[in-house]
Amino acid sequence: MAKILVVEDEPKIARFVELELMHEGYEVDKVDNGRAAVDAALSHDYDLILLDILLPQLNGMEVLRRIRREKDVPVILLTARDAVMDKVAGLDAGADDYITKPFAIEELLARIRVALKRREANAAANASESAAVSEELDPNRHILQAKGVTLDVERHEVMAQGEPVELTNREFEVLKALMENLNIVMTRERLAQLACGYDFVGETNIIDVYIRHLRSKIDDRYNIKLITTVRGVGYVIREG
Repeated sequence: MAKILVVEDEPKIARFVELELMHEGYEVDKVDNGRAAVDAALSHDYDLILLDILLPQLNGMEVLRRIRREKDVPVILLTARDAVMDKVAGLDAGADDYITKPFAIEELLARIRVALKRREANAAANASESAAVSEELDPNRHILQAKGVTLDVERHEVMAQGEPVELTNREFEVLKALMENLNIVMTRERLAQLACGYDFVGETNIIDVYIRHLRSKIDDRYNIKLITTVRGVGYVIREG
């Protein structure tokens, strides 16, 4: 069964979550501060980490950044903050999901199952890719273009009018979803699924934040109309 690290400085919450996870058959370790969390995460192979944001010694965001430098273990943020920007910051820093306190234990368990299934699916896909016969790829095979913007899927690079554009992983995935579906109006729900995972269950207004970031970095900077809002529906990139 999966091994989970619980990082929570409130003893009652930590114990409650620990007991519920153990009841579900998970193996559980728990720590109550940021430095201990980094040490535990980097010295053990956990299948998932539940990480509170407000921690002593090191806050959860810094813990997450340090973990992501070395490991891609799934991380679910536990946060008392309900602001969209806080959630976006967590996802951009490498979190796989978040849940706002207070939460129902059934919802937390469901999110854990989703994250673990996604991890298993990614591992299977990587194993299949590694087992495939190596062959030289067509350099144009995974390159998307629209209105002077070029997105290289394999290299994870975006160019606008010949200049590189620095995007976060989530911004890149949102732009990729729009460019792969030129002239198709994409709902916020669909973009959230494609950019954050098919099992994404957070608020879809996070997509609005990513669109604002993309417009600031591409539309406004290069004076082009790349992303169009379709009021009441979602967003689209139109050819021409």
